[in-house]
Amino acid sequence: MKLTGHGKAEGVLSPDEIRAIFKEGIEGLPIDGRKVLVLTPDATRTIPLAQLFRLVVEFVRPRVARLDFMVALGTHPALSRQRLNAFFGLTEELRRGEFAGIEIFNHEWDNPAALARIGTLTSEVVEEISEGRMSEEVPVDINRRIFDYDEVLVLGPTFPHEVVGFSGGDKYFFPGICGPEFLNFFHWLGALITNVRIIGFKDTPVRRMIDKAMEFVPVLRHCMSLVTTREGVKGAFIGESAEAWSAAADLSSEIHIVYKPRKYKLVLSIAPDMYDDMWTAAKCMYKLEPVIEEGGTLIILAPHVTEISYTHGKVIDEIGYHCRDYFLENIDRFGEVPRGVMAHSTHLRGGGICKGGIEKCHVDVILATGIKEDRCRMVNLGFMDPASINVSEYEGREDEGILVVHHAGEILHRLESERVGRRG
Repeated sequence: MKLTGHGKAEGVLSPDEIRAIFKEGIEGLPIDGRKVLVLTPDATRTIPLAQLFRLVVEFVRPRVARLDFMVALGTHPALSRQRLNAFFGLTEELRRGEFAGIEIFNHEWDNPAALARIGTLTSEVVEEISEGRMSEEVPVDINRRIFDYDEVLVLGPTFPHEVVGFSGGDKYFFPGICGPEFLNFFHWLGALITNVRIIGFKDTPVRRMIDKAMEFVPVLRHCMSLVTTREGVKGAFIGESAEAWSAAADLSSEIHIVYKPRKYKLVLSIAPDMYDDMWTAAKCMYKLEPVIEEGGTLIILAPHVTEISYTHGKVIDEIGYHCRDYFLENIDRFGEVPRGVMAHSTHLRGGGICKGGIEKCHVDVILATGIKEDRCRMVNLGFMDPASINVSEYEGREDEGILVVHHAGEILHRLESERVGRRG
């Protein structure tokens, strides 16, 4: 089918423009008489989901036998019915009335009964795609609800991403609605390559691994790929999954990457309220690591964050935050630890080296959150009382090597000298 949509580097799409793109794009989808499942992100991504949900319902429901939605959580916590309603712009009255018959599900990554095995990546394939970094057989499981549908549509934004390069597209299947084995595997592959060598690049070994796993997915699929900012929707592309995602990633590379002339000795990264634990607020490090001097400091200011991870906090308490080389030198100690959790640990802690048991991280990461000091120290992070930070004292000092980033976590910062950079 023909790709529908366009984007703007300057300004945002108007509601009428968004509506026109969705009307034309959905008209071109081969969905008549089919049962359709729409995958969406959770509330940790900037997206006007309530608006887009209504457009999808308006243009899809009259043509199909069934229409439902699933939040592609990955390993994020499930949303309560109340939070689902708020995210989708619904009330109980609306769900019983105008939107009756439409179900909204949470993905259940940790419920084996909710998953089905659709294939296995051979060790030869893994070794080839990972460029020799890994060589093992990897089973691929996915939420079995997809077998109840003829077509799966992805509805979600695209941003630079620390594990795959750019989020969006088929990432809504893997890790969005997949099982833990494949998820942990490819997150660790991303950690081996490192955040700075992956984030903001379209072609990465991890993205190619996801592409390979998608060959096992037995249902038809198309994509409604968005490029969004706090100001609004900058682009919308509807069509074949790979093509729509690629167009969105190209626009995201213009919108979501800013280039700086230098590195900074101190970065104050201010987390938005949509990140409610450090598992998600860690994006405030991922997007800034490329512009922090070796030996520099990153402060994540997030007074509203009181938990390291609602899903994986106990494991992180046990292993702490460390650079990749620390885990590689001590890998026998961490054989039972989910590799996705180790990957998160390395991404928040950033680059570094470890020799003879001595770890030296490139960046001093300090939490100025609602997490208590003893817990921050226990997991190998610094601590500041958020009440002690006067943001205005840090602002306007880039010439001194101090950078302040508001609403951090979605805009990637990279050096001007790397504008034409290496590929993952």
